[in-house]
Amino acid sequence: MREIVLDTETTGLDPLKGDRVVEIGCVELHNHLPTGKVFHAYLNPERDMPSEAAMVHGLTDEFLADKPVFAETVDGFLNFISDSMLVIHNASFDMNFINAELTRCGYKRLPMDRSTDTVTMARRMFPGAPASLDALCKRFGVDASSRKMHGALLDAQLLAEVYLELRGGRQPDLAIASTDSIPEESQARAREHRVPRAHAASDEELAAHETFLSQLKAPLWKNA
Repeated sequence: MREIVLDTETTGLDPLKGDRVVEIGCVELHNHLPTGKVFHAYLNPERDMPSEAAMVHGLTDEFLADKPVFAETVDGFLNFISDSMLVIHNASFDMNFINAELTRCGYKRLPMDRSTDTVTMARRMFPGAPASLDALCKRFGVDASSRKMHGALLDAQLLAEVYLELRGGRQPDLAIASTDSIPEESQARAREHRVPRAHAASDEELAAHETFLSQLKAPLWKNA
């Protein structure tokens, strides 16, 4: 099963007020495990970067000035995610921004039911506990020491590990091992022939049983 872990960085909190996407990070999963394939792009938002947003992700007007606009990367982005389910932390936020960018370029919006929200998963699993990405990394022992600031690709990579834990963690291989992996002494024991144990009672045991029965007074089976 193919899934895409997705994260974005933006100029603010509301695409309806002119805020834009400035970074997209995607990590491909197969059966909930990263394959090593990623999509990553910095984007020129075609507007100024508020200082409050720059303090969160460190992306400045100067850094983004020569980066492509969303319309120049949209085809590569859509080709990468294809028709796969999207795994997103606080899915409504990122989906609203991605859909605003797609609409601006004349593309169809992505339906919300195509996304899996890991915030919802975490709150269902740990009611009342913090559900931020940092909190979940700490809970599951995911190394987030390199996360000095928010970054779309790094956060997607961390979320991929958190998502695996939310799904139940790495499961042991349930496949039946071949005999090649079994030690030789175990194989020898498995092939050892044993004579079947006799199950019929001996004459002595039968006689002892009759003696015991003779001591019973008015057994029920004699009245049948």
